[in-house]
Amino acid sequence: MKNFVKLNTSFAIDKDSRIPYYYQLKQYIIKEIESGRWVPGQQVLPEIKVCEMFDISRTVIRQAYQELVNEGYLIKKKAKGTFIAEPKISENLVQSLRGFFEDMTSRGYKVKNDVLVQEKIKPSKKVAENLGLDMDEEVITIVRVRKINDEPIVYDRTYLPFKFCPELVNEDLSSKSLYSFLEGKYNLKIDTGKRFIEATLAKEEEARLLNIKKGSPLILIESINYLKNNVPIEYYVALHRADRIKLVTHLKRTQTFNEIGTIPPDSTISGILIKDK
Repeated sequence: MKNFVKLNTSFAIDKDSRIPYYYQLKQYIIKEIESGRWVPGQQVLPEIKVCEMFDISRTVIRQAYQELVNEGYLIKKKAKGTFIAEPKISENLVQSLRGFFEDMTSRGYKVKNDVLVQEKIKPSKKVAENLGLDMDEEVITIVRVRKINDEPIVYDRTYLPFKFCPELVNEDLSSKSLYSFLEGKYNLKIDTGKRFIEATLAKEEEARLLNIKKGSPLILIESINYLKNNVPIEYYVALHRADRIKLVTHLKRTQTFNEIGTIPPDSTISGILIKDK
């Protein structure tokens, strides 16, 4: 017998309510998931079955299910049905300078890096500019698929100046923190960083490596990290699965506008950049 969820027999769609039917069903499902009564891996009932139980149209059910898929509560599996999704993994990479490996292992996750490329190369113009290098200076590039509990979560490409950490090119990073290696071997401690975050869609190769469908939503994080003397030490581009990751940041208001409507000197401002078309 399939592992279907069990509907609470006391639940019913209030046909006299001004609240849309799909929204009533959606909120009921969220309540069951958040209470722990429905658990990841269980299958929700087929649309036709829910139609019969609550005397509502399939259009109503489809809308409720699709919104729950979009919000990460449900996941659709081709030719199998719709299931309760695993909870998303929170990342602190937006505000924290701890690396992915450190952040995840500190919270008890098993992290493994599938290192696809680790070599010394000549940088592209963009990489050289972000690392403050001349075009003829060499960088170490590391391309990895980052796995949590054996599930591929992040695909990233990292660049570091070869002159600062030459032995990195031969270091085994499959189960090791890059930042711990840089600090322990070369006393290179990241002090500040800059993050750019945007939404994108998985291309064919990215989808294959992350075990998702082509066109699936991804969170792209582009970052430049600096040493204490403001020298760039790392530039990376990381693609995070949007169905499995949520980014967390903690904010504190420390500055206010003065009476004439300007920001006081020495204020740090994070803002939104509008991309060129």
